[in-house]
Amino acid sequence: MSNSTDTNPPGQDMRLDRDAMMSALFAHMVTQQANLAMMLMGKVAHPESGKTIRDLEAAQLFIDQLEMLEVKTKGNLNKNEEALLKQSLMNLRLAFVEAADSTDAPPATTPAQPAPAPAKPAEEESHKKFSKKY
Repeated sequence: MSNSTDTNPPGQDMRLDRDAMMSALFAHMVTQQANLAMMLMGKVAHPESGKTIRDLEAAQLFIDQLEMLEVKTKGNLNKNEEALLKQSLMNLRLAFVEAADSTDAPPATTPAQPAPAPAKPAEEESHKKFSKKY
């Protein structure tokens, strides 16, 4: 027997529950991808080992996947989902640029190349090409 105080048509509650569950799963997936990217950029320690990992190529893959989701789901997300995805991508892009800038050290020498001789302090200043001041 149907309760006369129900204002939703039959099946409406089930659809709302499914939409809420899908929205929660979407938010979980975006957050998980963002956290993995942050971990691979060395911004967050690995949860089990406590060590930091730096693999910018792998981090870029997770960012690319979230960008793909943004394109493929355009117009199909609610405002909260869209805001979460947009904010996550903005934070990840900024963190990626910071991580890439912090690793702009000279490449490691290969065994075929001899290691360069240590430079004198006066020579070091003249060899600097870029410097950042904030």
